[in-house]
Amino acid sequence: MTDILDELHWRGLIAQSTDEAALRAALAAGPVTYYCGFDPTAPSLHIGNLVQLLTMRRLQLAGHDPLALVGGATGLIGDPKMTSERTLNDRDTVAGWVERIRKQIEPLLDFDGPHPARMVNNLDWTAPLSAIDFLRDVGKHFRVGRMLSKESVSARLNSEQGISFTEFSYQILQGMDYLELHRRYGCVLQTGGSDQWGNLTSGVDLIHRVQQTAVHALATPLITKADGTKFGKTESGTVWLDPEITSPYAFFQFWLNADDRDVIGYLKVFTFRDPEQIAALERDLAEKPAARGAQRALAEDVTTLVHGADETAKVVAASRALFGMGALEELDPGTLKAALDETGAPVVEAGEEPPTYVDLFVSAGLVDSRSAARRAIGDGGAYVNNIRLDPGTAPDARPGRDDLLHGRWLVLRRGKRTVGGVEIARA
Repeated sequence: MTDILDELHWRGLIAQSTDEAALRAALAAGPVTYYCGFDPTAPSLHIGNLVQLLTMRRLQLAGHDPLALVGGATGLIGDPKMTSERTLNDRDTVAGWVERIRKQIEPLLDFDGPHPARMVNNLDWTAPLSAIDFLRDVGKHFRVGRMLSKESVSARLNSEQGISFTEFSYQILQGMDYLELHRRYGCVLQTGGSDQWGNLTSGVDLIHRVQQTAVHALATPLITKADGTKFGKTESGTVWLDPEITSPYAFFQFWLNADDRDVIGYLKVFTFRDPEQIAALERDLAEKPAARGAQRALAEDVTTLVHGADETAKVVAASRALFGMGALEELDPGTLKAALDETGAPVVEAGEEPPTYVDLFVSAGLVDSRSAARRAIGDGGAYVNNIRLDPGTAPDARPGRDDLLHGRWLVLRRGKRTVGGVEIARA
């Protein structure tokens, strides 16, 4: 595929476009400057934002010039939610989140190549603007009736909570961003999620009114899961890009656990594999679903994109070591802790000596009772740090402090696949 729009269609990344034929002609005519905005309403981006970041990267690889906007101004307000008002964060908090998000965006775009990305902050042009100038120069171009018809606004108007003027004005600010980027950098395309369509078109309309120029908007679809649960959510919450909030191990496991019905679509959206490679993985999935080759390719590709090849190698090593296919001693403490956290490893307080093996297997949730733990050991199916416990191990036998990995952890396994662990803390 030589046409970037054809590729985006194949990957399922086009939900709406203002004028696709005109956009196709513009993209074919030469480098197009485009932008996508990311609001710092949390200390990190999440994997839903990856859809936009990787779409930006695809356009850049096709020879176009990206502007990555981090909304230092719009982040102080927040895009209206369907259900309730957002909590307004203080300026210092938002400024800190702006810097964190900038650092998450930087590795995913090329800032030095033939079409270098540029980072922009809408606080730069919004902060100096007086309220009177904002109302006279920008607000006069917006029609209240059309603003009320936006889905997020109309939903809130019909709710008990209503909507404040602060959040109602968000679409004006986003429209002004597009106008300002058009004036400063010749930006003629804005991308975003389909839930942002009303805000995307507000900028298109504003530029048409003020500059008498046609520009474009392109919306990607919301990513869904075949089982009906929300994409990007796990039992422990949202999957974030920040490794301090979602560990690289947990991030990897999210993708590895993708449903067979979803994984090919995810490969198209979240990786840069070509049609032939994805077709091969799809055949492999149909022929050998238990091998989870497609899921493993997805997990490795996306984790490498976000966290780098070194962290991905650590995660893969930890995944193998937990199931007896690698050396647990070689895992660094952070990766080992993250892996055990995913198993639900409890913290067990102990004195000079850890609890007995029998009690540890019960504490880790690998068996229901002490008698079941004794049976597992007697049957030869109990492992500690990948070493099989002798079936003749006494019921009161226990590990020593020297057996603890990094002085804190034990990895327990029953059979081949049931893994848990404990963190031993001094009482």
